[in-house]
Amino acid sequence: MTPLLPLLAAAVLNAAPLTLDQALAEAESQSLELEAARARLQQAEQLSARAWAGYLPTLTVGGSYTRNNVEARIRQPTGYNIRDVGAPPSGTPGPYDPSQPASPQNPPGQPTSHILYPADYADIVIQPLDALGAQAQVSQAILAPALFPAIRSAGLATEAAQQSTEATRREVLFAVAQGYFGVATLQEALKVNEHLLDVAKAHERDAKVKESAGATSRLARLRAELERSRAEQDVVRAKNALESGRLALAALLNRPADFDVVPPGEVQLPEGLESSPEALGDALQNRPDVAAARTGAEVAHTNRVTTALKYAPTVGLTARGNVSNAAGFSGSNQTWAVTLGVNWTLWDGGLREAELREASAKIAEARATQAQAERRASDELAKSRLDLVNSRASLSKAEDSAKLARESARLAEKSYQAGAASSLEVTDANTALAQAEVGLLTERLNVQLTSLRLLKAAGLFAAQ
Repeated sequence: MTPLLPLLAAAVLNAAPLTLDQALAEAESQSLELEAARARLQQAEQLSARAWAGYLPTLTVGGSYTRNNVEARIRQPTGYNIRDVGAPPSGTPGPYDPSQPASPQNPPGQPTSHILYPADYADIVIQPLDALGAQAQVSQAILAPALFPAIRSAGLATEAAQQSTEATRREVLFAVAQGYFGVATLQEALKVNEHLLDVAKAHERDAKVKESAGATSRLARLRAELERSRAEQDVVRAKNALESGRLALAALLNRPADFDVVPPGEVQLPEGLESSPEALGDALQNRPDVAAARTGAEVAHTNRVTTALKYAPTVGLTARGNVSNAAGFSGSNQTWAVTLGVNWTLWDGGLREAELREASAKIAEARATQAQAERRASDELAKSRLDLVNSRASLSKAEDSAKLARESARLAEKSYQAGAASSLEVTDANTALAQAEVGLLTERLNVQLTSLRLLKAAGLFAAQ
């Protein structure tokens, strides 16, 4: 099996260098965590549309087909004729009929009355064998008090989701920046270890030459070989640490680990950020997590108003029309109706009271969450300021230690070349130098990271 580390190293050597700005841009466009957060935001943005749907008109249409076992019809007159009939005299068998000849049984000249009789008939189908029908209905809420705060609550919830997504975005970019600075530091640490390996190899060669010439003992040569072996192991560990950091950064960027990073510049802090008392107030305004907690408290209050307005009645208007091939008893194939309805729930078993108590508890929770977010922002800002002061002091100490270690290693090497110092003294000096150089790189990284944390705590890192 081909070792993985050489393949990764070869891929990195052939890859273009990656800058910090490029890494942040790739995280913006390729991070899977950001993609998931934006998808959740798209879902939250539909809350407002769903809330408005309860107030906007609704239109429904439908159709039907029914096969009946029998056809039902009724016979109805289509019109009436009028006939005048005379009032019969006393004792006569019937009324006067002008269409008949006058007679004692049908005497003329008597008062008349009117008789209606059907002129024609028509069959009306009230149940056809194949019944077809179509319906359309429009409903509109006219007065729905609980809907208006619900619409506002949905808008606030969407705003809170936007702020939470922005907070997630900054967290992702901060993690990318941390990983980038870490990889850059590990690259420098690898260079230090490779340099020390070259020094150890040179000492080994010198020890072998001196042993061959009889100028030193075999023990000195073995010590030089041991030091070279240790230096090789340090280089291997440094390479593995670098590849591990590169893989972690690549996972954040959602890309292969086929890159090398360009050493970043110093993190620039705005003037007054390290000591200005106004920075805390700015942080409470600039940090999206604090803004999301504040908006969450508004949402909880608005939701309680929505619940309270459920005690009010609602008024709605409904218009409905039907078309069918059965005329029915009305004799018309088309019918319509408009209904103005009022709905007022006087008692719902205590549900609204329970919802009110629950809403009040959620308000208390949201306010506590808001206070907690503000307190956390204040603590992070204060702690980041202290950490920055401490890391700068540690960096100053590490610079002094590295300076002394370089001078000691230089003098030990010079004395060794002049024969005034043993290889053991050179080894000790180089070991101290390696520790000092790695310590210096670590403290420089700490200063950069604490500066980034201070920017993040102040709500200024990766702000749009």
